Amino acid sequence: MLNVSNRYWKALILVTIAFFIENAFLFGCAQAPVIGGPLDRARLVNGIYEGSYREGPNSALVRVTIKSNAIVSIEIIEHQAWRGKQAEVAVLNRIVAAQSTDVDAVSGATNSSRVIMNAVHKAVEKAYQN
Repeated sequence: MLNVSNRYWKALILVTIAFFIENAFLFGCAQAPVIGGPLDRARLVNGIYEGSYREGPNSALVRVTIKSNAIVSIEIIEHQAWRGKQAEVAVLNRIVAAQSTDVDAVSGATNSSRVIMNAVHKAVEKAYQN
């Protein structure tokens, strides 16, 4: 039978291991790069376009509506995120307001913000005239 000190040390070791595993998961994932920027509005073709992007545990599928050489609306069809759901509304509003797929990320949801921006960028690339 274990004495109290052995139980204490085993519990401490398990908690320490769990702490390092959790931090590796939370902070060990590479941040998504920002692949977009300001729109080349002269090349945009009116229509509805879908784009997707995945980085680490986060992914997004979006539907972008282009009208009169501008993004007029963005719909998130699917967004897989552990902690980044709060980024959805703010990032979409910022993209439409700035007409750019490189906007400020939401604090605490940087990777989700970038994944959403990049999914929108992938959709916008389909809207460009060749």
